Amino acid sequence: MAKDIEGGRHGDKALKDYYDPPPAPLVDPEELASWSFYRAIIAEFVATLLFLYVTVLTVIGYKNQSDPYHHGNECNGVGILGIAWAFGGMIFILVYCTAGISGGHINPAVTFGLFLARKVSLVRAVMYMAAQCGGAICGCGLVKLFQDIYYVRYGGGANELAPGYTVGTGLAAEIIGTFVLVYTVFSATDPKRNARDSHVPVLAPLPIGFAVFMVHLATIPITGTGINPARSLGAAVIYNQPQAWSDHWVFWAGPFIGATIAAFYYQFILRAGAVKALGSFKSSSHM
Repeated sequence: MAKDIEGGRHGDKALKDYYDPPPAPLVDPEELASWSFYRAIIAEFVATLLFLYVTVLTVIGYKNQSDPYHHGNECNGVGILGIAWAFGGMIFILVYCTAGISGGHINPAVTFGLFLARKVSLVRAVMYMAAQCGGAICGCGLVKLFQDIYYVRYGGGANELAPGYTVGTGLAAEIIGTFVLVYTVFSATDPKRNARDSHVPVLAPLPIGFAVFMVHLATIPITGTGINPARSLGAAVIYNQPQAWSDHWVFWAGPFIGATIAAFYYQFILRAGAVKALGSFKSSSHM
């Protein structure tokens, strides 16, 4: 029952069983002199590299095994379900491994959403995004190095709009898919839930990985599923064909818009951030 009580009052002071961390500053000079800051950047780079290596290699392998022109058929390979599991499973593994070092973002859209919520500083957000994009390019580069012929033949795992779908449909799919992911990230890492349920921090990578898995099931037939600008950029840079760049902006605009909506929804509606700020302003104005 105690976990259902948000707070009580003792005299004139409100008692709470959790405390929200203070907002991250836009620029924190102290973190620039800290080894943990650069260690986190390295962790994001390596995690995104591994993420792209395993997932794009899975996509290339499936397309090769199911190619009817090379003695394959649609029943061979892992299928869309297996590809979705590869993406979701790798996110689960990598978030679990890096959460205690960098927060386990592995996605510029996630970093952007957390920046908007003042969970990370501007400098950290920019450096994370650069590391994620660099890691994605290197991860796809490794895939091409090991599977050069298949990589070019089967599209390099690059995100493209599927035939029959408009740009608007693809953009909407990316917005909604990223909203689901970033909303899950906020929910799984909420300090209020972490303080009241000790198992939540341990299980946080699981719902995040499942969110990626479910979104891939829904949107692979539409856009190949981006929801991660670094993933889309890495594949496009290494594949470097016109079809990979024709609608590339969709895989940046969609995730960033979805992350913005998720950050606003969770922080200002579910957590009532705007109401709390207004209440604090009214209290201070009456003093």
